[in-house]
Amino acid sequence: MKGQRLMTGGSIFKHLFFFAIPLVIGNLFHQLYNTADSIIVGNFVGSEALAAVGSSGPLINLLVGLFMGTATGAGVVISQYFGAKDRDNVSKAVHTTVAFALVSGIFLTVVGMVFSSAILKWMGTPPEVMENSVIYLRTYFAGSLFSVGYNMCTGVLNAVGDSRKPLYFLAIASVVNIALDLLFVVVFHMGVIGAALATIISQAVSFVLVLWTLTRVDGWHKVVLKKVKFYKGFLSKIVKIGLPTGIQNMVVSFSNVIVQSSINSFGSYAMAGCAAYNKIDGFNILPVQSISLAATTFAGQNFGAKKYDRVKKCLFVSVAMVVGYTAFSSTLLIIFGNNIIGIFSSDPNVLKYGMMMLMHMAPFYFMVGVAMYLPEIFAV
Repeated sequence: MKGQRLMTGGSIFKHLFFFAIPLVIGNLFHQLYNTADSIIVGNFVGSEALAAVGSSGPLINLLVGLFMGTATGAGVVISQYFGAKDRDNVSKAVHTTVAFALVSGIFLTVVGMVFSSAILKWMGTPPEVMENSVIYLRTYFAGSLFSVGYNMCTGVLNAVGDSRKPLYFLAIASVVNIALDLLFVVVFHMGVIGAALATIISQAVSFVLVLWTLTRVDGWHKVVLKKVKFYKGFLSKIVKIGLPTGIQNMVVSFSNVIVQSSINSFGSYAMAGCAAYNKIDGFNILPVQSISLAATTFAGQNFGAKKYDRVKKCLFVSVAMVVGYTAFSSTLLIIFGNNIIGIFSSDPNVLKYGMMMLMHMAPFYFMVGVAMYLPEIFAV
């Protein structure tokens, strides 16, 4: 079946490497359209607006983290059935995943829009940043269905070894987001609400594209809309596998919220500097996330095919890839950090705080990378 990759034979390194490359590029586009908001807002609106947009990240990750972990569980379940060549159960797992994506997206929209203001107050967001932060978050969460739906539907494609189509969708969404950012923020002067609208419109485009593809693909994972429902036993399997990863995501995100609360007490310059650093951190960790997802798909397929020796070898090969990459990237960030932070703002106060974060974190990226990575493969 075109676009699918069965990884139950052949070189482990080659499978991981070539499957991860489109994921890295795709995640690069994903991070790019998230970062475009900060770059354009920081340069055309100001440091307080940059602080509002950037400081929203930990809270967004906290609320979205549980569902993204569940998406991992869905990918594992689908990849196991795919590796075992169980067509009927692949289809049931896929349709259960889509149903869960729709329900969880609507739930997250309600929770995010209702509680954003209260959580921002609890985080000690400064008065000069508060209004823009609330506007950005509520607008962002209004499009939660598109974000959650896209990630879970993309997980279906990744589970059967197709990492190229998500790359194309993210490339399109990235171009749409940057164009709309420039239109809404620079031309129409809409400020942070323009940046948020650009993001959710681009997410809607990517979600429609991936769902449209799943309804027309020639494969076991084809989505038939009238079959979208919760099939008995499948949701519990997905949650059982994905919940630990989701909880891990939330714990990490909650710790980041605590850190962000402390940073907020230093004012808008510190918040803006931290926001710039966080965007750089997001780019740096992309290959780790991509290798992690490649390893999860690889392990799931081989576990389903009962090739347990390949699952064990995958662990060692992929960890070595993660450690090698993070050691290299940390060195580059330490050398060129000041120039990279400067992309977001030329304000010397923003540069100062951004570099403080970068220089403290860069030497430990290899440990952070492995810590983020291990739970994904052990979920299998």
